[in-house]
Amino acid sequence: MITGTLFALAAGCMWGLVFVGPLMLPDYPAAMHTFGRYLAFGLIALPLAWLDRARLRDLSRADWLEALKLALVGNIIYYLFLSSAIQRAGAPLPTVVIGTLPVVIAVVSNLRAAQHQQRLPWLRMLPSMGLIAAGIALVNQVELTALRSDAKADLTRYAWGGLLAVGAVVCWTWYPIRNAEWLRANADRSATTWATAQGIATLPLALLGYAGFWLWNTLSGGSFDMPLGPRAMQYIGLMFALGFFASWLGTLCWNEASQRLPSTLSGQLIVFETLAALCFAFALRGAWPQWQTLMGAGLLVAGVVWALRAQRG
Repeated sequence: MITGTLFALAAGCMWGLVFVGPLMLPDYPAAMHTFGRYLAFGLIALPLAWLDRARLRDLSRADWLEALKLALVGNIIYYLFLSSAIQRAGAPLPTVVIGTLPVVIAVVSNLRAAQHQQRLPWLRMLPSMGLIAAGIALVNQVELTALRSDAKADLTRYAWGGLLAVGAVVCWTWYPIRNAEWLRANADRSATTWATAQGIATLPLALLGYAGFWLWNTLSGGSFDMPLGPRAMQYIGLMFALGFFASWLGTLCWNEASQRLPSTLSGQLIVFETLAALCFAFALRGAWPQWQTLMGAGLLVAGVVWALRAQRG
């Protein structure tokens, strides 16, 4: 359990990086952030796939279809929603909306676990979920207060950002549960091989998406400078950094955690992503968070600790 928790922590730190990517290149549309990141992920996976080709050959057609579904929903669609939300509402608001994932995934996982007689009693889950929910609400209140006090704030744009973030929550509620179920059903499979397989499955989707956006930009008379935009070297560097750290390495760490932990617990450990994203966002702002934000983060950590103790029983 300790090893699985450490892998989940590492995955959260890697995934937290994706919340600041769209803010570092705000003049790039969400489609360029999404398809560029996953095109890099797929290209990074190619040499890794060659090295791991023997174990990849053991994957069945059904396994590759599952990898394709996970890549589409958990990678492409999820990050389209998230990057669009961040560019409309900034990083903190989508971060705390995504921060509801530990509670949502824990509830959905526990409901599904009843089918396999692995359900954790709700009374044992409620304290940790309550602490996490309170932490998320406290951080969210700080951001909403700042929004109301900003005379230049576009409330409609922020509202759309929040709705898009909800779409990202739906995608990422489905992804870790489905991914964990496959990993537990295939315990003899390597977590590294499965991360690489998802990268390979993502590559054609990213290529199609990138080409589609290029075609749409051309036919619609869009002003974006294709294929790499106005800051080509920064864009390439950022995409490959996110492709390696947030996509391949983050997926690898999460697969390792999913093989060791039940979904009711691993779902709550996604809180590490929220904490990392908040740290990165405030570092990019060059400002310290308010005390309410720090208290909210403390409640999130307390919720995770309580979840670990409840799982041990």
